[in-house]
Amino acid sequence: MSEVVVVQAVRTPFGKRNGGLSTMHSVELLAHAQRALIDRSGVDPAEVGQVVGGCVGQVGMQSNNVTRIAWLTAGLPLEAAATTVDSQCGSSQQATNLAYALVAAGVVDSAVACGVEIMSRVPMGATVPKDPFVGKPVTREYWKHYEWTSQFEGAERIADKWGITREQADAFGKQSQDRALAAWAEGRFDSQIVPVEAPLPKSGDDGDDPGTQTVTRDEGLRETTLEKLAGLKPVARENGVHTAGSSSQISDGASAVLLMTADRAEKLGLRPLARIVDSCLVGSDPVLMLTGPIEATRHLLGRTGLGIEDIDLFEVNEAFASVVLAFQQECGADPARVNPNGGAVALGHPLGATGSGLLTKAVHELHRTNATRALVTMCCGGGLGTGTILERI
Repeated sequence: MSEVVVVQAVRTPFGKRNGGLSTMHSVELLAHAQRALIDRSGVDPAEVGQVVGGCVGQVGMQSNNVTRIAWLTAGLPLEAAATTVDSQCGSSQQATNLAYALVAAGVVDSAVACGVEIMSRVPMGATVPKDPFVGKPVTREYWKHYEWTSQFEGAERIADKWGITREQADAFGKQSQDRALAAWAEGRFDSQIVPVEAPLPKSGDDGDDPGTQTVTRDEGLRETTLEKLAGLKPVARENGVHTAGSSSQISDGASAVLLMTADRAEKLGLRPLARIVDSCLVGSDPVLMLTGPIEATRHLLGRTGLGIEDIDLFEVNEAFASVVLAFQQECGADPARVNPNGGAVALGHPLGATGSGLLTKAVHELHRTNATRALVTMCCGGGLGTGTILERI
């Protein structure tokens, strides 16, 4: 198998619900990220053999293979085929893992992995419409094997199992916000962010063009206190652990990563950011649902022979506070190395864009801190865990 390297990685700012990016069309937002990726890399787009994208809400403006339509909308070569995958929250990390496999196997010399989600306009649940009724996601046969739970309930059961309290979840939520605010204040995201010129919302039915605004910053950040967090209502159970302050935010965004064989990158005179050591998608308990990062991490460390102490940086998606807190307990990861610039509680979680967005954060943070290895992992609806180990070049 060929060694695979990350040549470039970018992400748009992650917009808050009904925020600055909510007026964008998903195709155009993803096209913007794809185009910026190619431009920043300096690579001839004809080098790209395939494009693999992630998107969860594949309906409406995110239907009909949004990855392909975005690539063509960006004016990029039609010869590069594209596929859109759905691995729930981990969709674009799995898209990256699939692109990595294509390049490593020699199917193509280079590939783009990417993802998009505009949750403001394509909300969760949109793929299962009530009218027309097109059937339920599971049948009684499923219930013979597993209880059908929600991610909210799964997060609460994880808190129960690992003894995570409301106070710990609140403290984690504040930590995420504090770290993200510090990261933006220190310009840690500057090398990865692609500004977006987004339409301003129309004020009425007069048809006048309201103009545009430039979105340059993640919009979910907010200063808070433990006292304010303690006053929020639980989002799952009446006396539950999680609130809006310790759960991932509904967001809009896109991200993209350019992968290539090391040999091809060398021939083109490129200096890659990192190499991919290994990747995985594993199954986990579909009732707890969100323990995938634990299983994915164990799987990757077992395959590579690395220890938890060999990883300098962990990007673990903050779907809920209990997911990361349980991961830290079970895997023994140093909390100081986990999401040092904040995570989805503060920065947002645009479902289909988060995975390649976390990989983007990881490769740029490795270079900023001169660290060696990063592990990126996510929990996914239905009981899955994505994982990727990166090594700085």
